[in-house]
Amino acid sequence: MSRYAISDIHGCANTFRHLVEDVIRLQSTDQLFLLGDYIDRGPDSKGVIDYILNLQEQGYNVKTLSGNHEYMLLQALKEETYLNSWLWNGGKETLASFQATTIHDIPERYWKFFTELEYYVETEDYLLVHAGFNFAAENPFQDFYNMLWIRNFAVDYDLLGSRKIVHGHTPTPVVKINERVADAEAKVINIDSGCVYRQVLGLAYLTAFNLDTLTLEYVPNQEA
Repeated sequence: MSRYAISDIHGCANTFRHLVEDVIRLQSTDQLFLLGDYIDRGPDSKGVIDYILNLQEQGYNVKTLSGNHEYMLLQALKEETYLNSWLWNGGKETLASFQATTIHDIPERYWKFFTELEYYVETEDYLLVHAGFNFAAENPFQDFYNMLWIRNFAVDYDLLGSRKIVHGHTPTPVVKINERVADAEAKVINIDSGCVYRQVLGLAYLTAFNLDTLTLEYVPNQEA
């Protein structure tokens, strides 16, 4: 059994499928942790969710966390004033992938997926989350907003103990991710290699991090 983490797919369904099937070759005995931001900006948000649901329906052990883009989508459904913010941040591409005119045209099975996403996963050796933790809060594990949005957070090493934090949210060049993973003392590892940002040097990769071997697998953006 192997454990993998992937973050910030952002509608890059072809890239995601290639990474899972052809590169890490996910097995039914493996665990796959997905750290949020499945939707927005890229061309096929619906395809990403469909692929995740299909893996789960086939019996693969896939744990799904929320990212800030799923949060924005849910807020846009609840509050009309939030809708433009979501559309401006990639929501238009998401609607197009669903062939939807409005947010209300997205089918119910997808809303069920979005509302059931978790905020973080705790294992014996890792804390997995989309953005990070606000260790200045009275209870960092109840500060759900910052789990989706925080950047450049200070770590409470007493609370963290021997575990490492693996997160996404902040696009980072692959060379920097490699350097971080190679540092045996590093307690915080960001695996968002900016898959959707083809125009930015050093980004435009999707990364799978093997939590057991501390090795990385990258694939470049495969979208048409």
